[in-house]
Amino acid sequence: MKIPKSHPRYESLMQRHLLLEGLRKGYVAEAGLIAHGRGEAFDYLLGERTIKEAMSAERIAVAMLLLSEKPVISVNGNTAALIPEVIVNLAGLINAKIEINLFYRTSKREKLIKKILLENGAEEVLGTEKDSRMIPGIDSERSRVDTRGIWPADTVLVPLEDGDRTEALIKMGKNVIAIDLNPLSRTSEYATITIVDNIVRAIPNMIKFSSEMKDWKRDRLEGMIKNFDNKKNLREIISRMRKGL
Repeated sequence: MKIPKSHPRYESLMQRHLLLEGLRKGYVAEAGLIAHGRGEAFDYLLGERTIKEAMSAERIAVAMLLLSEKPVISVNGNTAALIPEVIVNLAGLINAKIEINLFYRTSKREKLIKKILLENGAEEVLGTEKDSRMIPGIDSERSRVDTRGIWPADTVLVPLEDGDRTEALIKMGKNVIAIDLNPLSRTSEYATITIVDNIVRAIPNMIKFSSEMKDWKRDRLEGMIKNFDNKKNLREIISRMRKGL
């Protein structure tokens, strides 16, 4: 079925189509569709747009990534289905590694996602090798991380994340940047920086900011991060959602 661009829900329907295609091909998990639908519900309350609080968090997140010595972008099935090329572009701008990390982990899903990322320009994709370590305190397969990627990383960008891994990564002393449309989730609460925005808007925004900010001096970037209050930003977003109701 071809979706006409004149349809008022065109962008949303296209995202659903991409996820369904990923499900059919085997790299999107069935639970990923549920997670996306839950996110859409919160996106309605934002007017399906990037609000100023999210834009602020995206800028601060870019500042943190640019300052990081070992940044890593974690990718799951939904992310690979929706914005593979954009993820690769951001990684190049901030000199970050890309690592596959899955809750419903299978060798087939890993290989399919790696293939997609490589086809979209990635030079290297971590997370499919046997040389891995287990994040303490997590019983699921999400605890398995690459010894060249998330394990030694100082900052991890985790689009569409589970709260338990975010909490565990924080306990390991890492900065965690989460992209989560639910400001009430454990991921949002535990993350160092929480971006409450749709990933298909957030990552392109971060690419734009990365291009603008890549030559800024270190003290300017550090000042931005120091003045950012993630808890306050989340409270303002929740207040905005209440008013939207």
